[in-house]
Amino acid sequence: MTTRILSLSTALQRLKEALSAPETDLSRDAAIQRFEFCFELSWKAIQEKCRSEGLDCYSPKSCIKLGFKNQWVTEEIAWVTMLEDRNRTSHTYDEVLAAAVYSRLPNYVPLFQSLIEQIQ
Repeated sequence: MTTRILSLSTALQRLKEALSAPETDLSRDAAIQRFEFCFELSWKAIQEKCRSEGLDCYSPKSCIKLGFKNQWVTEEIAWVTMLEDRNRTSHTYDEVLAAAVYSRLPNYVPLFQSLIEQIQ
């Protein structure tokens, strides 16, 4: 297991912990931040896997597309939605947006887990 995959596994566990806590402003913000960490580690893990196979991708979107093409990412539309959520939460803060993204986070956990299993 590469260091990046190990880091992603750890970050995913931390996201699960945040999601299992009672919802408060603090736990919601923590879960969103941990989601952002998971997303960043995920696309970089895909990039690392691509490079190990002689392929290249340079952005989250291009890595997701290549991951889907190589069947490491199973739900391309869901991953693009995650990318959009990560972009929104990274660049702005809005209570309504935070609540909406937080409500989708449990759906993202199995996608991260599947990626870990596919690229190990």
